[in-house]
Amino acid sequence: MTVNKCVLAYSGGLDTSIIVPWLRENYGCEVVCVCADLGQEEELDGLEAKALASGASKLYIEDLRGEFLTDFVFPTLAAGAVYERQYLLGTSFARPLIAKRIVEIAAQEDADAVAHGCTGKGNDQVRFELTFKALNPKLKIIAPWREWHIRSREDALEYAAQHDVPVKQSRRSIYSRDRNIWHISHEGGILEDPWQEPAEDMFVLTASPESAPDRPEYVEIDFRQGVPVRMDGASMGPVELVSALNKLGGAHGVGRVDLVENRLVGMKSRGVYETPGGTILLAALQGLESLTLDGETMHYKDVVAQKYAEMVYNGRWYTPLREALDAFMRTTQQHVSGRVRVKLYKGRCVVVGRQSPYSLYREDFATFGADDVYNQKDAEGFINLYGLSMKVRALLESQGPGASGYEEPDFSEFKRD
Repeated sequence: MTVNKCVLAYSGGLDTSIIVPWLRENYGCEVVCVCADLGQEEELDGLEAKALASGASKLYIEDLRGEFLTDFVFPTLAAGAVYERQYLLGTSFARPLIAKRIVEIAAQEDADAVAHGCTGKGNDQVRFELTFKALNPKLKIIAPWREWHIRSREDALEYAAQHDVPVKQSRRSIYSRDRNIWHISHEGGILEDPWQEPAEDMFVLTASPESAPDRPEYVEIDFRQGVPVRMDGASMGPVELVSALNKLGGAHGVGRVDLVENRLVGMKSRGVYETPGGTILLAALQGLESLTLDGETMHYKDVVAQKYAEMVYNGRWYTPLREALDAFMRTTQQHVSGRVRVKLYKGRCVVVGRQSPYSLYREDFATFGADDVYNQKDAEGFINLYGLSMKVRALLESQGPGASGYEEPDFSEFKRD
């Protein structure tokens, strides 16, 4: 494969640092690095010098937090998409955004290839590469972990030393982590045994429920057409609002998930996730929907949400179906505006109040006090028709099916010899 210039998804960690000289050595190409700031709280100072020292010609550091929340997180939140009942998709929808920006920079730099540092066993390789193919199928895709002979941290450190790649020497965490403004995930270490309880010192964003405050705390969130816009009456942008909710929810131990999930590549893996702000927002939004969505729409939305979650998890963000599902979800959110009060206490997040100008709930209707809205006598005919199939089945079982008055057809002439 002939490559002139390659754009690399770059974090500054050991793996992506050695990919820079590896690309130059094996493909003879210029390497441009892209680091996406999604709120991972990693040290970005000195990253450019490190990338250049590794052999890169340039480093882009892109603050994508606002775009991440507005264009990826909030639409998925409005869809109610939760993968396998618990996972709020924090890593899943980050990859298409990073890959999109890499494709844009590849066009800007007139590059003919893109590369990533994902292993050949995980989901992220799929998410990156499907986005590359969807947005620019002419780009060559290089995945070093599927090509090189490096198989351990020791191999990587040796390669870095041979190529004068600056590596920060520090104790490696026993966990594999991915963090952004929406969540942090933990894999590996003792978590590889699904019977073992996670160690408390593993958690980063959340306090243990046992050590959380002994008094509950309340927070009020305002939504406009399914999008959170205020917290406790104060207007906030997406980054400010989610950051504030992360701090508040984390202090009360909200948002921990321990999940054995099904990876796209066909194996199960165990992950522990912390999503304090996201957990609060999902509970609040669903509480508001219970007030503003009619039953038929809500129930069908739940069906569609499962498919939406699968598509996000599997990296199929840039597809016509996901766009069509988004159009449906936006329609459902037209009247999802109002205020929700949430109670936080010892790891629990409970909706305790909701109000909306589009509320479909009326106390006088619910008490059946107005006959012009609901006549209780109508229930008898409704129940008779609604239960007719059950009644017929019971009669047949007790009395027998009986015989038809029509002559039974003779199908013998259609029998095969």
